[in-house]
Order: sequence, then C-alpha cells, then structure tokens
Amino acid sequence: MTQIVHDEFFMVDREVERWQQRAQLLEKQYAELAQIAGSLAHEIKNPLSVIRMNMELVEEDLEESETPRERRVWTKLQTVHAQCQRLEKLLNDFMKFARLRELDLEIGSLNKQIAMVLDMYEAQAQSQGVQINRYLDPELPAMQLEPETLQAAMVNLVKNAMESMEEGGELTVITRVTPVGIAMDLIDTGCGMSENTALNMFSAFYTTKPAGSGLGLPMARKVVQAHGGRIDVQSQETQGTKFTLEFPTPARLDSSDNK
Repeated sequence: MTQIVHDEFFMVDREVERWQQRAQLLEKQYAELAQIAGSLAHEIKNPLSVIRMNMELVEEDLEESETPRERRVWTKLQTVHAQCQRLEKLLNDFMKFARLRELDLEIGSLNKQIAMVLDMYEAQAQSQGVQINRYLDPELPAMQLEPETLQAAMVNLVKNAMESMEEGGELTVITRVTPVGIAMDLIDTGCGMSENTALNMFSAFYTTKPAGSGLGLPMARKVVQAHGGRIDVQSQETQGTKFTLEFPTPARLDSSDNK
C-alpha cells in the first residue's frame, strides 16, 4: 500500500514538473513574439510618421486652394492624414502593450495613485456635469506598485467612465480592505455595456469606438495582473459600469507604511 501511494505521488510530481516546463516554454515563446511584434511595430511607425508629416506639408500647400479639383484633393488628403494619425496611435498603444513585462515595484499608496488620476479629470468632470465621489479608506494598507504604470491603467478606466457619461452623471471611487489584500471599485452611471462587449472588452483590438485602438482595457488588465492583482467588471446597458481592481498587500505591512 505504501509503495502504491509513493508511486502515485511520484506520478503527480512528474506531471506538475511537465506542466511547469511547458509554462516556462510558453512564457519564453510569448516573450520572443512580443519582442518581434514590438520591433515590427516600431519599423512600421517610422515610415508612417514620415508619410504623415509630408501629408501635412501638402495639406498646407493646398489649404487656400480655390479650384474645385484642388479642394477635393485637399479633402482627400485630410482623410488620409486622419487615418495616419489613427494608425500611429494604434502602433503606440501596441508597443506599450508588447513591452509590458516585469515591473520595478515599490511600496506605495493606492489611494494616492487614484487621487492623482481623479485630480487630472476634475476640471473635465465639472464641465461635463459629472460628480466625482471619493470614498478612500484612510487606513488602507500599502501595496507594491509601479506608480507610472498603475496610473496609466487607472487613467484608461477613468477616461472610459467619463466618455460613457457625456450628458453628466456620477463617478464613485471606493477603496477598501479585503480578506486577502485591498481593492478599488470604480462605479459610473454611464451608458453601460452590452453582454457581448463585456465578454470581449479585454480582448486585444476589440473596440466599439470608431477611433479606438482596442488596447486600452487589455493594457489595464495586463498592468493589474503584473501587480499580482485581478480586475472584474459588472455592467448593464443604460445603468452604468463597475470595475473592481483587487491587489495583494505585502506581508507585515500595515497602514503606517501607506502614509
């Protein structure tokens, strides 16, 4: 009997080892693909920038044109110029997405990061008729974070919330302690999302916006995961959307480290 149990544990160990080796191989292949894709995007971006700049120069030459033919050419150039700008934005977003790997983490405050982002949008919120409600737990424990990267993810979430409330509304941000760490809820009273959009919103290049790259939310999720966290969403059309970001807290850190 003892030998059978020993053999079963040995088989489990071998299976775990095989899965670990496979995961390491997949991670290496992903890193190589990300590097190649990032390099390719960079090579495309350079000539595209040259095309855009030359289009701008031609537009300037034709801006005061008087003949109908020249006006038609100018209009078409504007269309091409706009598409060049869109492609440049897409490539910039993609390069950020491809380059995100390991972060240089430091001890910091989640409250401070989201407060800085909300401050950035305060003026826009006032002009747009959006009320920002902040319920940030003053005793929230510290976490390991990379400020610039985490703020970029939060900016994307707040930006989406603001865009969903063009006619005004409320944006409520709550930070709280959880049994395993800390969390932040970002709740808007905007237009909400369809079930299909909610299912696909974290898929790269999926977007419902005419000028969107479809990389903002996948990037936000990738940033949260790189911080050891997770992101969930609940949404209902015409009612609003709630994003929840959950993060672990380092061992033996309390709220005194968060000040």
